Amino acid sequence: HLPGKKIEALCRIDADSQKLLISAARRFSLSARGYDKVLLIARTIADLDESETIATSHLAEALQYRTSGIFDGVR
Repeated sequence: HLPGKKIEALCRIDADSQKLLISAARRFSLSARGYDKVLLIARTIADLDESETIATSHLAEALQYRTSGIFDGVR
């Protein structure tokens, strides 16, 4: 488990992505841990896309996986 500060350092996002993530966190009642998990999933998607930065599309895909329940029970 990575502390939140390290996750923020590894998973930098732009202002538009930040707005999307905050909106989704409110809408889906994401906990701090859930918020961090979405960022880590988005970082993985960006890595698979060979992107140095997390784009809004990466974040949107991560939110889709997170809110679909596909990772329920996965640590």
